[in-house]
Amino acid sequence: MASTVALVISACGDGPTPGRAVTEGDIGGLPVSHFDSGLADTAPDPTIEVDNVTGGPIDTVASSAAQDVERYWHASLPDQFGTTFEPVERLVSYDSGADDFRICGASVQGLVNAFYCPGEDTVGWDRGALFPLLDDQFGPIGVLTVLAHEYGHVVQHRLGELAGISAVTPTIVKELQADCFTGNYFRRVAEGGSEFFEVSTSEGINQALSALHFVRDAPGDLRHDIDAHGTAFDRTYAFQVGFEQDPGACVEIDEQAVDERTTQYTFSDQDTREGDLPLTEDTVELALDSLDAAFGDIVAERPEVLTGSGGTCPDGTGTPPMSYCPGDGTDASGTVDAAIAIDIDELATLAEPIDQRAEWEGREVEGYGDFAVFAALASRYAMGVQQAADVPLDELGAGLRAACYVGAWANFANEPRARDRILRLSPGDLDEAILEMLRQDSLIASTVDGIPVPGGFARVEALRTGFVDGRQGCRDTAG
Repeated sequence: MASTVALVISACGDGPTPGRAVTEGDIGGLPVSHFDSGLADTAPDPTIEVDNVTGGPIDTVASSAAQDVERYWHASLPDQFGTTFEPVERLVSYDSGADDFRICGASVQGLVNAFYCPGEDTVGWDRGALFPLLDDQFGPIGVLTVLAHEYGHVVQHRLGELAGISAVTPTIVKELQADCFTGNYFRRVAEGGSEFFEVSTSEGINQALSALHFVRDAPGDLRHDIDAHGTAFDRTYAFQVGFEQDPGACVEIDEQAVDERTTQYTFSDQDTREGDLPLTEDTVELALDSLDAAFGDIVAERPEVLTGSGGTCPDGTGTPPMSYCPGDGTDASGTVDAAIAIDIDELATLAEPIDQRAEWEGREVEGYGDFAVFAALASRYAMGVQQAADVPLDELGAGLRAACYVGAWANFANEPRARDRILRLSPGDLDEAILEMLRQDSLIASTVDGIPVPGGFARVEALRTGFVDGRQGCRDTAG
């Protein structure tokens, strides 16, 4: 986030399968399920022809993915668009650290990538660096996600004008359509329709969304850049559209739709530290001032801030390092005796900017960015919004509404319309919140007791609802 106060910063289904956990909630209309995702125990050996392939586990996953995704589109394209799906002419596996041959006029040496080349109707992937990294970070689902995305571009090429794609279509539109087609395919897998793969709607879909977050545009990149793929907010949104709707919804993603929803701006002259405020008592107060401006008509008085309790409430309860403390109810004036306890020292590291180089090198990332923490603060403030409405704070619906109110606050502070705001959204802020919400222990989308809403899909969808529809959408969230 950035401050506009110069003084502060010069700066449904047939029921559960035996042996598989199913918990409360739903993911795009499917039950929340928990099991190891990846190649099914009963998956056959892939028979699709791949050039330069090895018998290693990475190529087995990738070849299986290519065969399964092609089968999906072979069945779906005629139903959805009245046209046939022709398999790609060539699939190629290569090792970017060892091989030295050319695909589409480019050497694969040092090409850490996966791609579709329309000129040669070829899908290629790097089994030497990229796919091992994705597999290490996100399991086989990371590899599956990236290849399903590349096949999204194949689908665009097969559809031609039916996809609304031309030579002048911005790259980001093509990329988000491909993410949407990826969501279409994953819906089929989540419903149990894949011969090769199994994906749980909780941890498994989290891995797919995390892979999309991993391959996102850097904060400050413009959506019209020639290589733009979209922010994590853009990419997860497109995936969710595909997961919840049919492929016809994906071809409706066009330049106008992207422009209307975008949060992808360049940094302004107020975005010191690339838009990441340090976490201090002063910036916490700024955030609360902004939240008061957004929700002050609902919350009569802001919660007291407690910074000396290690993030624990006075009665010893809470969700350290940050807690909403409901207090003893309301006093004679109708004011809620509430507090937010926060351990600033412990959370300061989490608020540091994301090290994208460390991400790509497979190293542990400690900093999630300032908005990961400010969004968590907003979600605890949102408990006060809900307490004022006399709704239970210990039910999962409270966690969904909290994430939704975070999105509504982000919209309130959105740049460039918010230059008069106390705080305003900076490039990459929503991506930072999404990264936190894809953690299994997310606080942003959790109850007052810290019980997170099962599944990153539902959490991110709630954030999006608030950002797009505002506070009214949050009142309708979770009933």
